[in-house]
Amino acid sequence: MEERHEGAFRVWAEAILIAFIFLRFANTFVVQTFYIPSSSMEETLLVGDHLFVNRFIYGPSTSSLERSILPQRPIERGDILVFRSVEEPIDVVKRCVALAGDVVLISSKHLYVNGERVQDHAYAINRDPTFYPDPKHSRHPLARRDNFGPETVPEGHVFCLGDNRDASHDSRFWGPLPISHIKGRALLIYWSYGGEVPDGKPQKILKRLAQIGKTAVGFPFKTRWRRTFHLVR
Repeated sequence: MEERHEGAFRVWAEAILIAFIFLRFANTFVVQTFYIPSSSMEETLLVGDHLFVNRFIYGPSTSSLERSILPQRPIERGDILVFRSVEEPIDVVKRCVALAGDVVLISSKHLYVNGERVQDHAYAINRDPTFYPDPKHSRHPLARRDNFGPETVPEGHVFCLGDNRDASHDSRFWGPLPISHIKGRALLIYWSYGGEVPDGKPQKILKRLAQIGKTAVGFPFKTRWRRTFHLVR
């Protein structure tokens, strides 16, 4: 009887181990979860939106079978990217607006790529009526927000902006994003929570546990049910 119990325990242990390895593999190479801690991508993404991130879409393909099962493609203008910050060890989400070789210009808050104005009214917003002067004539820390460039995106990089243009710290301030920092493309909102969410930085264990408790209590009341399972565009 003991041998039977030991055998059953071994089977369960092996199954749990295999499931854990599979989930770690999927989270590393195929799909990752991510949550929105700031308002820089409103109204496309709200604080508290929890996303699935397609990690495989920009990865190297080794066979036609892999490409047919998990289609891959290059980064495109308009893709919403999740990437490692170039300034600190946190993950960030922004929209790619220009690729390597593109010339980016922002004039009085209007975006131009290769000399043509980008028609981004469907997702980009400007809430601050203030216009800061051209950085060539001003040392104000936000001068590059409203007037930028023209600058050419270098090879191996993309240029990213937040959809909430007046409240986003993006490529206007820290420069073009190296492609090596990109983790994947935002795919789907699987849960949207209207309560307090972490800011993406490491937290002490007690604060983290308290936040988990508040989330559990507020789940049925603060969940934005209408945003659940919305594709990110």
